[in-house]
Amino acid sequence: MKTLNQIACGETVTVLKLHGEGSIKRRIMDMGLTKGTQVMVRKVAPLGDPIELNVRGYDLSLRKSDAKMVEVD
Repeated sequence: MKTLNQIACGETVTVLKLHGEGSIKRRIMDMGLTKGTQVMVRKVAPLGDPIELNVRGYDLSLRKSDAKMVEVD
């Protein structure tokens, strides 16, 4: 199982599944990270947190802890 926080800069992946429950999972889905969505990792901060992504044509910054909940392929 590979999660979004393990992806290197410049790689494009597809969201397979969201882990977590309740409001956290809902917040991630509201940001556009849903099953089947293409996500490109643009930048990673020097200490690894946050991660900047390109999702559905816009840039999104995501905490490392939230990125661990997104399973990708």
